Amino acid sequence: MLRALAPVAALLISVAFMLMGNGLQSTLLPMRAQLESFSSVQIGVLGSAYFIGFALGCWRGAVLIRRVGHIRTFAAVVAIASTSALVHALVYEPIVWWGIRFLSGACIAILFMVIESWLNEKSTNETRGLVFSVYTAINLTVISVGQLLIAFGNPEGFPLFLMASILISWAAVPVAMTKSDSPAPPENVGIRIGYLLRLSPVGFIGSFVVGVTNGAFWSLAPVVAQGDTSNASLAAIFIAVVVIGGAVGQYPLGKISDRMDRRKLIIVVSGLASVSGISLGLFGVGSQTALMVIGFVFGMFAFPLYSLCVAHANDHVEGQSFVEAASGLLLTYAAGAVAGPVLASIVISFAGAGGLFFFTCAIHLLFVGFVILRMRRREAAPEAERGDFVEAMNAGLTIIPMDTVTFGPTSPTDADETEAHAEADPATGGSDQEPPDASAAAAE
Repeated sequence: MLRALAPVAALLISVAFMLMGNGLQSTLLPMRAQLESFSSVQIGVLGSAYFIGFALGCWRGAVLIRRVGHIRTFAAVVAIASTSALVHALVYEPIVWWGIRFLSGACIAILFMVIESWLNEKSTNETRGLVFSVYTAINLTVISVGQLLIAFGNPEGFPLFLMASILISWAAVPVAMTKSDSPAPPENVGIRIGYLLRLSPVGFIGSFVVGVTNGAFWSLAPVVAQGDTSNASLAAIFIAVVVIGGAVGQYPLGKISDRMDRRKLIIVVSGLASVSGISLGLFGVGSQTALMVIGFVFGMFAFPLYSLCVAHANDHVEGQSFVEAASGLLLTYAAGAVAGPVLASIVISFAGAGGLFFFTCAIHLLFVGFVILRMRRREAAPEAERGDFVEAMNAGLTIIPMDTVTFGPTSPTDADETEAHAEADPATGGSDQEPPDASAAAAE
């Protein structure tokens, strides 16, 4: 294990510093925005701005990397991200914060792209699964640690912003000092949104749904958890507990899904996320104990849902299309995360703090209904064609450079085959048995 991780140790250390600083910011900014009398909708837009920037970074970041290389890109973007953290403490205008948060989202996506392309190149086929499993574990762990750093300062002061800036700045040191050769420039991937939707409606819509709910959670949960108290640690501990719950739920749920029609488990998981969401809305706001216990359960089901949806989509993808599918689903997640914070903030403005979890409950419940409808229209993928959940989880959480994004058939062949499927099965809009390769538009 140590031999496999040694070539990428410096990169993993950089990831730890970067995510610790970003995790601190993700909790600190909504809390400080509330202290500065931002409205719930303004705080929601703050979260959406981050994910708009993140999507843009995923889409166009490779252009910058190809132009100046991995190390220079990383150093430059770290400098921008570190400076952005400090600007929040100097200017307290919502529109300025939105712009800076947009910039931060783009920077974080590009930093992920540099690190992950480097990890891919330094890993072999035999070690890649181990490396990305450790990478995922580090992500979940240090984000929780970063959020808990709130306890060491006051959101009303400057030091926490300074701490976030310092941590992000430290991320540049291991990468800049590594003796490893810089990887080859990343190759961009074209994405056909229409193809992905036809290929796996449950995987595609599920990615969007999880983006809506998780984007709303990350953007607004710190404010909801803190409530009217001045206890910043409460919000940080709550977020950390939910993240830990998500980490605990990932592996067992994934292994269970490998043994059955994943859609059945998706229905159960989304349903339990809905139940725990409404329980948080009803009981968590007024009780710290209920907030933590139910929050852990919420994380166990709400956070692994994305990986389950990616794994389900991958069951219908052949090898040459895995990269396109992973890229498209991540972009779909980001689109949902742009919409989620604004929509949830509107609900909060009418229903109060518990409205955040009433919102996630409703979205998860609607997704349950959608999956049930889809199960009536297509049989499960044969067991022999199902991929491994762990591989899907690693791929689904990896940022892959994106080039063109199209929303319909990208060639006459795609259009002709789509029409042929519709004629073959008018009730479903496609044949359930068509092989899901890059040119087939199979309906789920």
